[in-house]
Amino acid sequence: MCNLRIGHGYDVHRLTPGRKLVLGGVDIPFELGLLGHSDADVLLHAVMDAVLGALGEGDIGRHFSDTDSAYKDISSMKLAAECRVIMHSRGYRISNIDSTLIAQNPRLSPFIAEMRRNIASVFNTSEDNVNVKATTEEGLGFTGCGEGIAAHCVVILEKCSQ
Repeated sequence: MCNLRIGHGYDVHRLTPGRKLVLGGVDIPFELGLLGHSDADVLLHAVMDAVLGALGEGDIGRHFSDTDSAYKDISSMKLAAECRVIMHSRGYRISNIDSTLIAQNPRLSPFIAEMRRNIASVFNTSEDNVNVKATTEEGLGFTGCGEGIAAHCVVILEKCSQ
């Protein structure tokens, strides 16, 4: 018998010059990057928020405050590894991750396979358990105007008894 928990995560960051664009742990060649205290990886932030939410552990701001200099410019892959530790300490593992990136530009489809590999690796799960999609908003809203990038994620965690 398995205990299942579901979590939803959402994150958004403004695009700005002078920063690298990192999504799903992948450096994306683009003239703008995301503004944030860490590397501002909106995809991993949404995934981490979904995992923490499923566990009833709040959000990434509770665990990795943007006022703490220890997290300044830190790789979100490192933060995701900490979320994995929390998840495993509670006896849970990933059953399924389904995420969506919302960005007018750049075109993200060439990088999705690597994003999936990175997320699967950091959460110690099979790539088959991780889905990443990318969409535009047809020029509408802040993402459609190229002001920022957003991500949504739904995760199902499982704890199975022997």
